[in-house]
Amino acid sequence: MPYASAQDIIDRYGSDTLLMLTDRDGDDQVDNLVIDQAIADATAEIDTYVAAKYSLPLAVTPSVLVRLCVDIAIYRLSATADMVTEEKRQRYEDATSLLKRIAKGEVSLGISEPVKTTNGPVHIVSQPKRFGRGRLL
Repeated sequence: MPYASAQDIIDRYGSDTLLMLTDRDGDDQVDNLVIDQAIADATAEIDTYVAAKYSLPLAVTPSVLVRLCVDIAIYRLSATADMVTEEKRQRYEDATSLLKRIAKGEVSLGISEPVKTTNGPVHIVSQPKRFGRGRLL
């Protein structure tokens, strides 16, 4: 499930920006396939970090992930349209920095999702030995 939509991008950056970044064929129309691919790529990138601490898919999408998804998608769209600005690059770097902190458990998503734990004890249970030196059971 994507963390953002085309409307989320429009709400934050405006429809003119979205048109400039996605109109690949020059017909003055927003290309929805380009938007969907950018959002899917941003969602996949976010999932690589979030999966370190949370079970996916998330039951609810925290608003912070919507913002991060939009910033990552805009950065990726800008790179292919040769429109990367310092602001867009900084927003992307800020997004990945926050995602790294989420993955390390330094920052919470603020949801009541069970957190994955990886540092508990390990218990191994097995059958009794069947083969040994010089004997078959």
